[in-house]
Amino acid sequence: MKLHLNGKTIQIEVDPDMPLLWAVRDHLGLTGTKFGCGMGLCGACTVHLDGEPVRACQLRVGDVGARAVTTIEGLSQDGNHPVQRAWREERVPQCGYCQSGQMMTAAAFVSQPGEPTQAAIRDAMAGNICRCGTYPRIEKAVLRACHYAKGGK
Repeated sequence: MKLHLNGKTIQIEVDPDMPLLWAVRDHLGLTGTKFGCGMGLCGACTVHLDGEPVRACQLRVGDVGARAVTTIEGLSQDGNHPVQRAWREERVPQCGYCQSGQMMTAAAFVSQPGEPTQAAIRDAMAGNICRCGTYPRIEKAVLRACHYAKGGK
């Protein structure tokens, strides 16, 4: 089957019932997307499907169809997506395990119109669990990324 991944169309030979997470990690070698709980509750496996955050552990490859999948590796060619810049500047990661899922959720939020509020940021990020408790830094980074996405320096 064909998969539209990170801006490229690739051929992948996997069982259509396989979770997208395992196709991306085990068959395509893109290990930035992490396995966390396997139930879609922690957010570590978050990728974008046509720009919307989804849990790759809960999405079957066969259900992706012609929609575009973006993993953390495809967020930016040079690592300068507004979220990536903000994450570095705010020194968000501690252990880092959840961070690709956090960043993919944040990237979808940042792409939305309007001015972000702390409540909106918390609501958007609520489905992503960080065992290290870096939530205050995550919130600051999302706010900074929103500023960058709107053309701020």
